[in-house]
Amino acid sequence: MSASTDQGKTLRLVWPQWQGAAPDVVALLTPELPLPSAQLGYHLGSRMLQWLAPAADGPEVVVPVPTEREGLAATDGVFAREAVLEQLTTALDLIGAEAPDRIVTLGGECSVSVAPFAYLAAKYGEDLAVVWLDAHPDTGMPESRYDGYHAMAVSHILGHGDKEFVEALPAIVDPSRLALAGLHVWEDDQEPFTTGWGLTTFAPADLEHDSRPLLEWLRATGCSKVALHFDVDSVDSNDIVLGLGMEPDGLSRDTVLRTINDVAGVADVVGITVAEYLPRQVIAMRELLSRLPLLGRRADPAE
Repeated sequence: MSASTDQGKTLRLVWPQWQGAAPDVVALLTPELPLPSAQLGYHLGSRMLQWLAPAADGPEVVVPVPTEREGLAATDGVFAREAVLEQLTTALDLIGAEAPDRIVTLGGECSVSVAPFAYLAAKYGEDLAVVWLDAHPDTGMPESRYDGYHAMAVSHILGHGDKEFVEALPAIVDPSRLALAGLHVWEDDQEPFTTGWGLTTFAPADLEHDSRPLLEWLRATGCSKVALHFDVDSVDSNDIVLGLGMEPDGLSRDTVLRTINDVAGVADVVGITVAEYLPRQVIAMRELLSRLPLLGRRADPAE
């Protein structure tokens, strides 16, 4: 199955990866939901994005992601390390088999951008810039306090972190060609990497009125192509809560749309990821439905 346009072949990658978020953090941030359902929230969120998005013009592939929660633990500083590494290599194989010119990724947690952006970095080399729209820097490392791989996504795209993950990537991105936009929340042990690697950052206030600071950075890279990562928690939680974390004082929905479309106006968008959508109301509704007579499982008198 393949399709081509005058812009080349666009692959839609549906990647419902959820294991990159460690369960203790999921439990802390979703107290209104049962942990088993909340932990798989990114899996459901990815599938909902697939359903909500306009039909794909080209091929669509789904990265197989098991929903088994038992037996997952941190290894070498990464929670569910074996599972996320296997899914990374599977995604790279699926992408390579399609050999697309552009990739739309519907996740899943933030680390779903690692494989497609590494593929695009190999394809376009120094002509590719990355704009990472996120409330958080995602520059964690295996030695950081938090062992969720989704908080290490940017680190691995830059070639830092778990050696086996980095060696699996076809290419990495130089820090001069990656900007963090909407950044305003981070752990103290991530900040040394964010600044030490020389990453350019833009706070929500920098983009509130117009996109010029980001566009000037993009022009200065000399890149004609860009990959955009959109973590939905970059949207101000006072506007609407879309992600796992409720982060106030972020970007408004209008600012996010304007920023992304302004970037698309000055560079060729060859990759875009929508990540970290956690549909709380849908999860809660599914829990209710599962407990209704004739609809759900048989009620347990002890519940």
